[in-house]
Amino acid sequence: MARRKGPADWITRERFAALVLEAVESIPGEFQQHLARVEIVIEDQPDATTLRELGVDPDDETLYGLYQGLPVGEYEISSGGLPDVIVIYARPLCEDFGDEYHLRREIRKTVIHEVGHFFGFDDAELEKKGYG
Repeated sequence: MARRKGPADWITRERFAALVLEAVESIPGEFQQHLARVEIVIEDQPDATTLRELGVDPDDETLYGLYQGLPVGEYEISSGGLPDVIVIYARPLCEDFGDEYHLRREIRKTVIHEVGHFFGFDDAELEKKGYG
């Protein structure tokens, strides 16, 4: 979780999406095959309800990403066929990282963190691995 900062509209949505795609493509091939059932979407920012449901104070903190779905070990064919979703939140990332070098690094860290949840790792495990 990160502190909110002022607005930052210094990067286009297309360039941001390209950085997210770059991060996804950097995931090693042996993991890529499992991501076929994961949809990665970009949203502007998490809404207050989502933040509260996750125990995040919307006046003080925000999220960079969110995994919604069943981790690999819990996935059942009978889940209705809906894909799991990883949401990357553009505005908080762009506000907290004001240049492309640092933004690229944080997007990659966020994507890997959320993919880690897809593979069943909790926040504590991801923190130990440097993706907290």
